[in-house]
Amino acid sequence: MTDQTANTLIYGLEDVPPPGPSALAAVQHILASIVGIVTPSLIIGGVLGLGDLIPYLIAMAFFVSGVSTFIQCKTIGPVGSGLLSLQGTSFAFLGALLAAGFAVKGAGGTPEDILAMLFGLCLAGCLVEIVLSQFVDKLGKIITPTVTGIVITVIGLSLVKVGFTDFAGGVGAGDDLGLPINLLMGAVVVVTILTFTFYGSPMVRISAIMIGLVVGFVLATILGKVDFSSFGNAPAFAVPVPLKYGLDFDFFLFIPIAFIYLVTAIETSGDLTANSIIAGQPVEGPTYMKRIKGGILGDGINSGIAALFNTFPNTTFSQNNGVIQMTGVASRHVGLYIAGILVIMGFFPIIGSAFLLIPKPVLGGATLVLFGTIAVAGIRILATQEMDRRKVYIMAISFGLGLGVTLVPDATQHMPNFLKQVVATPITLAGLSAIILSLILPEEKPTSAPASTAAE
Repeated sequence: MTDQTANTLIYGLEDVPPPGPSALAAVQHILASIVGIVTPSLIIGGVLGLGDLIPYLIAMAFFVSGVSTFIQCKTIGPVGSGLLSLQGTSFAFLGALLAAGFAVKGAGGTPEDILAMLFGLCLAGCLVEIVLSQFVDKLGKIITPTVTGIVITVIGLSLVKVGFTDFAGGVGAGDDLGLPINLLMGAVVVVTILTFTFYGSPMVRISAIMIGLVVGFVLATILGKVDFSSFGNAPAFAVPVPLKYGLDFDFFLFIPIAFIYLVTAIETSGDLTANSIIAGQPVEGPTYMKRIKGGILGDGINSGIAALFNTFPNTTFSQNNGVIQMTGVASRHVGLYIAGILVIMGFFPIIGSAFLLIPKPVLGGATLVLFGTIAVAGIRILATQEMDRRKVYIMAISFGLGLGVTLVPDATQHMPNFLKQVVATPITLAGLSAIILSLILPEEKPTSAPASTAAE
């Protein structure tokens, strides 16, 4: 641990805080991450019309997040980073999962059929990350910062349509889509998030999205836009049941999922590196590499556990690095408290049904910010790269293809079905084009200085 870090941390990585401070720090981590854990299930369930199954999916998201956090913080053999790293449902998979869900739904599948396909694809896909965890030091040759930045940017931009649709009223709103009252609720949430992000105390900033949802919900209640009649329909208590909806698989729907597992492995590496810096731990050498490999391996195994227990892939949450900075508590033992609280929440689907009370415009205000920040995260990665002609063309073509197929989906309608299922997904198309172009376009050699200049 560096002297600077030692002065800023109250509890280091291996310190064991008393129960009071541990529980308080755990609650702060959960407040910072609860929206991220819940929102993917809310979006997938709402967009795909999963109805009464959503509270159980949210409950399983809490349960698996707790189990996964325990594994990451405690470590089991080679699995886990051993850092205070909270795991939660990944936003990166939303676009590909929605595309797969629509494919099953379009073929006449029931909500249970949709979930069987999604969990089958995710269970197979986790093997990609498990294998890659052992070669993470070699992935940089294929998945460069340029490729990662392009993919993350396209993920964010492709999801903005989902967030803005909710902002305006949600799928199925019909003539009510875009009503001024809907736009007002969504705008209030955005303004609240911005206000508490820029003018609140450090701990308030971390919970700004949660506060925005609460303010939006209160406003919606005052305006009579909250339907309380649906609350309590979910069972108050439920036991997690492995493979509750079964498993299914389709190779062509699997390709985009597998590709995103590849990208999230790199993203997790970055999150764990930032976590190591904040916790005053080394960011090079055998200890560091062991943590990175164990963390990515944990990501893959935890995503497999997620598929078995009826929820969506898990990943490390970067926002919790901010909580460590604000609280000065980097002890991985706090992760056990976080895990315990989340697992307990997973036994109560009624908590999930409470989130269903949130009107679509209120949720849309929060997701619009979340998805926009995903795109900005990708842009920030790209901004760290020197923009030579080669990188400019890689970005231009990849963005053009990825966003083009989003804006003009009918452009692929005459392709063979197996090819259409691959290239019709913007994330996969942009990512594959970025990788292929990175491999085939020659590196630009630095221009040699003129002889006279060199002599001078």
